[in-house]
Amino acid sequence: MRRAWNGAMPVTLTLPIRIERRPRVRQRRLRRLTLGALIALAVALLAAGFWLPAKAELAQHLLNRAWQRTADGDAVARPWPWADTHPVARLTLPDSDEPLTVLAGASGRNLAFAPALLDGSAPPGTHGVTVIAGHRDTHFRRLATLALGDVVTLERPDGSVFTYEVANLDVIDSERAELRLDADESIVVLVTCYPFEAVTPGGSLRYVVTARQRF
Repeated sequence: MRRAWNGAMPVTLTLPIRIERRPRVRQRRLRRLTLGALIALAVALLAAGFWLPAKAELAQHLLNRAWQRTADGDAVARPWPWADTHPVARLTLPDSDEPLTVLAGASGRNLAFAPALLDGSAPPGTHGVTVIAGHRDTHFRRLATLALGDVVTLERPDGSVFTYEVANLDVIDSERAELRLDADESIVVLVTCYPFEAVTPGGSLRYVVTARQRF
């Protein structure tokens, strides 16, 4: 309100007052913040989905360099300075663009980077069972398409190459079944988690590919 003077007595004038609609402003700001948070979450989930495969591919490049040093005579060629493992073989699967370097010791840390040889199993190319494990969504995703009669090869650092033919394809429960490591011939067993299309990791089911040496 404002008072005006007309010469005799003051007259009160009522002027319109502008009122800001703050609730609507807050709602718009809240919508913008929510949208920004959803976009950030989507980007984070997308990055997480690509991280494991990207890490696996990068690791293979470093492992291939370590394999070359192994073939040149370095008995324990570490792929990176802090690694506690080294290449022991190269595995070639059907329709594969390039061999997979296999690490010593099937620990969770090693499996994040490459297929790995199970401790206690037979060295590649010798009598007994050579067990190689790998993740179903990276290096061993090709196991889902293997068929009986397919051929896989193992190469040792000394240049020896051994050929194996797929003889069995099985799904086992790792909590109930055990893999035998004794055999009178050279056998390669490839193991990964199952089912291949599982959304969440874990579970006791394993996909087991058994291949016998071919002469």
